[in-house]
Amino acid sequence: MFLQRYYLECLSHASYMVADEKTKIAAVIDPRRDIDIYIEDALQHGFEIKHVILTHFHADFIAGHIELRDRIGSQIYLGAHANAEFHFEPLDDDSVIELGSVQLKAIETPGHTPEGITLQAFDKTLDPKSPYAIFTGDTLFLGDVGRPDLLASVGVTANELGEMLYDSLHNKILKLPDETLVYPAHGAGSMCGKALSEEAVSTLGDQKLYNYALQPMTREAFIEMVTADQPEAPAYFGYNASLNRQERLTLKESMSKSMKALDLNEVLTLQKSGAQIIDVRVMTEFSRAHIQNAISIGLDGRFATWAGTVLDKNTSVIIVAEPDLAEEAIMRLGRIGFHNVKGYLKGGMESLKENIDLTSRIQQVSATTVDELEGPITILDIRSKNEWESSHIEGSINIPLNNLMDQISEVPESGHVIVHCQGGYRSMIAVSLLEKEGRNNIFNLIGGYQAWITTKKSTTTSTDKV
Repeated sequence: MFLQRYYLECLSHASYMVADEKTKIAAVIDPRRDIDIYIEDALQHGFEIKHVILTHFHADFIAGHIELRDRIGSQIYLGAHANAEFHFEPLDDDSVIELGSVQLKAIETPGHTPEGITLQAFDKTLDPKSPYAIFTGDTLFLGDVGRPDLLASVGVTANELGEMLYDSLHNKILKLPDETLVYPAHGAGSMCGKALSEEAVSTLGDQKLYNYALQPMTREAFIEMVTADQPEAPAYFGYNASLNRQERLTLKESMSKSMKALDLNEVLTLQKSGAQIIDVRVMTEFSRAHIQNAISIGLDGRFATWAGTVLDKNTSVIIVAEPDLAEEAIMRLGRIGFHNVKGYLKGGMESLKENIDLTSRIQQVSATTVDELEGPITILDIRSKNEWESSHIEGSINIPLNNLMDQISEVPESGHVIVHCQGGYRSMIAVSLLEKEGRNNIFNLIGGYQAWITTKKSTTTSTDKV
């Protein structure tokens, strides 16, 4: 058996290639949309990718099943309860995909979604009866289980999915041998769960011991636990889950429409007509100078997640990037189904050298110089509620970044507003959004909360009164 894991840090997403090294037949499980990495590996090893399998309709990214089908003729497989516009082979309990002496056998494991499946991988030359590994999608993570509350499937409640998840885990997955390797579709940082591990692989036995959601408990207690304190899902999740069901353009086709160099006048005209300008440079460069009303979403952070959160998917997008990074930005937006990119600023910020009046800069302040500001000061913490409750700057107010525009009326328009997150990436997004709304009393806290606590400023926890 050949087994390769591919991990995409930006989306905390893991995909896999499984192949039989004798027959050279391969399958790709839960692929990303930019599929070159699989094709290149297959060519290197002499494999033919005959099969592409989705463990479920992913909500946080667009999968590459259509791309693999159209480019190399791979057959698409989904869970038997899936509904899709394209042709697929349905997999129910005990459905088998033969690769040779390597075999993939499906188990229906609804819970995260109704059509979810887990794939058992057997190497018949080693043990034809016990799986070597399982690919659990978003049913079972390392350290967690899939959340049942995303409502990606209309008409199914979180409680109903929670019951399905309990049964899938206890009646199916946990009955497999303890030594079975567990390979999930996501790792730490994904919003598909709340306590995902940073590990790449574990055994089912270890998960039984250490995964909080697999400890003995009643069905009711399990449902209450897995639906509580989940991070708020970005608005684009439902859109992605729907798009993964559809017959759609490939990434290459959509990108070909977006890779257009626009001169400054074209960009400004599009901006006046409502287009969103996103600046994907590092935040230090953005803070020094950027096009007025541009939104900072740096490629060096969780770009796709925050782009999908703060951008309107139905409004045109223009990219400002370093000259060699515009294509990457467009591709990464394509990973989450944002096909409305009109192009990128030709020459990047160099094109504004003679038009400094069209630029803005971000006001910044350090933890050691905050006290030098005169007048009232408000500390705005845009981290998640859980982060804020764990520990925060004394006297700060908490408006999570994903709620900022809905709660902008709570941000004071007078005095100084100091915005921070944990390290600075999210706060620069927040500051740019507030600047776009005409707020000129906003400062970014350099280094965020991490920098603040190193100066030994006062902090508090949720048990303290603010």
